[in-house]
Amino acid sequence: MSENKMNRRSFLQASTVLGVGSVVGASALLASCKDGNALVPLKNPGEFYVPELPDMAIDGRELKVGVIGCGGRGSGAVKDLLAAANNIKVVALGDVFADRMGGLQRDLNKNHGQNIPDDKCFLGFEAYKQVVDAGVDMVILATPPAFRPVHFQYATQKGKHSFMEKPIAVDAKGYRTIMASAKQAQAKNLSVVTGTQRHHERRYVEANKQIQAGLIGEITGGNVYWNQSMLWYRNRQQEWSDMEWMIRDWVNWTWLSGDHIVEQHVHNIDVFLWMSGYKVAKATGFGSRQRRVTGDQYDNFSIDFEMENGVHLHSMCRQIDGCSNAVGEIIYGTKGVYSSFDNTIKDLKGNVLWKYDDEAAKAEFKQHNPYVLEHVDWVNHIRKGTMHDEATECAISSLAGVMGRESAYTGRTITWDEMSKSDMDLMPAKLELGDMDMESYKVAVPGKTR
Repeated sequence: MSENKMNRRSFLQASTVLGVGSVVGASALLASCKDGNALVPLKNPGEFYVPELPDMAIDGRELKVGVIGCGGRGSGAVKDLLAAANNIKVVALGDVFADRMGGLQRDLNKNHGQNIPDDKCFLGFEAYKQVVDAGVDMVILATPPAFRPVHFQYATQKGKHSFMEKPIAVDAKGYRTIMASAKQAQAKNLSVVTGTQRHHERRYVEANKQIQAGLIGEITGGNVYWNQSMLWYRNRQQEWSDMEWMIRDWVNWTWLSGDHIVEQHVHNIDVFLWMSGYKVAKATGFGSRQRRVTGDQYDNFSIDFEMENGVHLHSMCRQIDGCSNAVGEIIYGTKGVYSSFDNTIKDLKGNVLWKYDDEAAKAEFKQHNPYVLEHVDWVNHIRKGTMHDEATECAISSLAGVMGRESAYTGRTITWDEMSKSDMDLMPAKLELGDMDMESYKVAVPGKTR
């Protein structure tokens, strides 16, 4: 491109990055072309998924939904679904615990006009089959993550659309089960959405469009964080068996949650993998248990992820009271830096090239809750009859978290090939509300733990 001319086509291509919230002007783009730094897209429009995010899902036929896992996340997810779309009917509930299921049953009846009869409320470890077989079109899978692969497998076999709360695998066997079921879901034209809700959060979607348009250049690295105070836990009650205690306290046990690097920090790892398109090759890291009260997990991790192309991502997560907190992502490129902390893209000198305009978004849309918007997208695909697969991407991000966990637990570098082909299966041999061999659940010691 000459120093004094910019043709109309080049200007329009460059201008595609000026989406909602941009503060970069045409002069900045013209200057970049003048300097020989014209934007080079990482992916062209149509080569990556951009969700339609209207305030509500399109109207259509009645959709019947079943909820598997009636705790806090299952209860929240079904209410988000009811806020996302009209003509949704909750027809079946399933859980291991009667109190959790009964609480949701009463709340849906009292506050949401959804009457689920007692004979459609199923109890026990096999309740997921009864919910799926209760005449539903779609299922919300929100039990502790360990059960997600088997539940998704059964729902897919039966031709049901699935919403799966993240993470969707806590070990290698679960990962492979999810990947196989995702292929089957694609073949059956099913809509599958996962709880990595940043994919449906307006500011992240807009930032990704700028990154794919080339605004930060080629991605060279990143830092991702989820540092917060201690998460909840349940002290054991005298009447609880080992299994009941572990499930009620699930977020603190590795076999149930995957540890917090998988259960929670998967969000941040996923953002980098989503926006970069890179594949993890190795994980080397460490962690420890300092102040956790129950369970067998760590409360901090620091992981160096190396991608197949040699780019490195530093991942940090912590759940300890009294420490500095940070939740977000920074992605570095040859031309600039994206930060979710202030929703900006800056050039390498610190000048703002783009900033998400929250006020403009509020003027255009009423719904900004990504937990609701992910269900808007789910229902839209179902009612339009279009296949949608988020299971594959979320499974890959979940296994990356597992790699980081196992590197910290063992003190070894873990490769993708090693982990994805591993025979690791954390599920207990017997699923029943009784006593267990609690000696099997010990805190890992690097250098000693296999």
